[in-house]
Amino acid sequence: MTTTTLLLLLLSVIVACGVVFFQYFYKAKNQSNVTWLLAFLRFIAVFGLLVLLINPILSRKTFETIKTPLPIVVDNSSSIADLKASETALSLYKTLTSNSALREKFDIQSYRFDADFQASDAFDFKGKQTNVEEVAKNGNSINKNATFPTVVITDGNQTTGNDYVYRFQANNKVYPLVVGDTTTFMDLKVSQLNVNKYAFHKNKFPVEVFLNYSGTKPITASFKIAQGNSILNTQSVSFSATKKSAVISVLLPADRVGLQIFKASVTSNQTEKNSYNNTKNFAVEVIDQKTNVAIVSAMNHPDIGALKRAIETNAQRKVTIVKPNEIKSLADYNVLILYQPTADFKSVFENNKISGVNTFIITGTNTDYGFLNQQQAQFVFKMSGQKEDYTADFNSQFNLFALDNLGFETLPPLQNAFGTITANANVSVLLSSKIRNIATDAPLLAFTENQGKRTAFLFGENSWKWRLQSHVDTKSYEKYDLFVDKTIQFLASTDTKKSLVVNHESFYNSGDAIVITAQFFNKNYEFDEKARLTLSVTNKKTKLNKKYDFLKTNNSFKVNLDGLSAGQYTFSVKELNTNTVYNGYFEILDFDIEKQFVNPDFKKLQQVASQTQGQVYLPNQISTLIEKLIADDHYKAVEKAIVKKTPLVDWIWLLILIVAALTAEWFIRKYHGLL
Repeated sequence: MTTTTLLLLLLSVIVACGVVFFQYFYKAKNQSNVTWLLAFLRFIAVFGLLVLLINPILSRKTFETIKTPLPIVVDNSSSIADLKASETALSLYKTLTSNSALREKFDIQSYRFDADFQASDAFDFKGKQTNVEEVAKNGNSINKNATFPTVVITDGNQTTGNDYVYRFQANNKVYPLVVGDTTTFMDLKVSQLNVNKYAFHKNKFPVEVFLNYSGTKPITASFKIAQGNSILNTQSVSFSATKKSAVISVLLPADRVGLQIFKASVTSNQTEKNSYNNTKNFAVEVIDQKTNVAIVSAMNHPDIGALKRAIETNAQRKVTIVKPNEIKSLADYNVLILYQPTADFKSVFENNKISGVNTFIITGTNTDYGFLNQQQAQFVFKMSGQKEDYTADFNSQFNLFALDNLGFETLPPLQNAFGTITANANVSVLLSSKIRNIATDAPLLAFTENQGKRTAFLFGENSWKWRLQSHVDTKSYEKYDLFVDKTIQFLASTDTKKSLVVNHESFYNSGDAIVITAQFFNKNYEFDEKARLTLSVTNKKTKLNKKYDFLKTNNSFKVNLDGLSAGQYTFSVKELNTNTVYNGYFEILDFDIEKQFVNPDFKKLQQVASQTQGQVYLPNQISTLIEKLIADDHYKAVEKAIVKKTPLVDWIWLLILIVAALTAEWFIRKYHGLL
């Protein structure tokens, strides 16, 4: 409390006494007990009011010691247990967290990570994936603007995420504590296998296999690919101290339709510490039908190349680019893409009235809209010769097929003629158009279905920029290509619309996210948000049954089946209000990515330590690490002064006291006839 405040309080006492003396004692004839009581109440009221105006503040200064954070992060993935290092990791963690000198100097923080990162001091080493990058990303965000060391107890073997070597901040030292036997063992490994999910009946499909060898002696290994008891391919592969890897490319026949399971394996006459990583199962679904897509165009444009690439990312699709006067038989194609049709397309439209091939019409600045008005009845075009840029607005209520918004609103605008587009038929709009963020109430991408024939319309050219922008945003063309693939899939399908549509894969790898999506439509084929969907899944071998409830997303229902073991499963999706049922099948292939390692990744952890000016330690060097952390002068506690200011009195209670004093004074004066 300042001197000024004290003087004001003293002055308040004098003023309150002066007021009381003038009112009750100055020229008073008698001074009874009642007078003294009234004087006291008046003093309380006046003095309280003055204190309320002064509002005296008490300041209290305290000191807080802020220690440097020391995150101790433990790898909780199952590879630690597979390397028989779980007890070692727990022992190292307890040694670090219980050290009194470390606790005195640092603010010790305990975390664990596998695929995710979380604060915890309990570890079960059952994580199915390892993402060391999460340690760098979360450590930096939790302790922002701080310089601190990080101790990571791990084997350094990462199975998901980006390369973690350069993800740690250079000014924050990282001290990896490497667990697992660093002794090099002889090991053969199928490290990677590349194969398409689909193949076509009576064709051959490629399989690319990467083999790795860890050892110093020259050996000859036997590689084979088998299906059941049948050996489809076998060959010898030589390794040595200088030749540590081999790439094998094989063409396998797709003789049988359906889901086909294969096993690639590499063996030798040497005994290995880990033989689990010698084999890898893979599956291919052989289909007997291929979608042939014709892009019909009288001009050259980047859109055509972008569409061809996007469509052919799905091995089930084949794209042929033809000119309108060169196309011979429409019966050879399942989908026609008519790019900026003009009068040259007259024969194509006339022949398609007989063939009934589903069509994707794309317009642009070179489109003949008068001709297009004559050839189709779904839309009426009243267009000018002026060009305009149209941006997209995604319709989350679109329900013809499930599609997530890939950020259409931020994609570059499409160019088309300026004018009005009016729908004559029942149209499902996926994207509506805007001009400089002003809605036009016109479609940009729309779909129609009439008597079994499906048509899609895209009103604008330069969609190749969408594919490019999608790659810039996500470092991959996958989202855009999936959008195009679903559009083509809708057009290629001739099935009548079902009320319950379920999307799932035929096979999954163990550890993969197993997600099944579904849509349910009412009698008007509108997406029913009130549908109640359940899923019952049964293991064909063990007959174990589990039930799940679907959760609603924007325009579909979704269920996650993570945790199922490898095996064959049948499942049933049921809508409880209408008892509509969909039956399906999938298989989970036996593959545990965390069992692929026989040694910790010592070299990569050394790189991390070098990048951050830290140091790698082995379990028997834990005392050295502790001594180094304690002796490091870069990490000193900071004493911070904290000034807390609190009012001398609570103004609410003081106000109540003033009112009570004045009220009591009034009643007493009234009672004694002094008013």
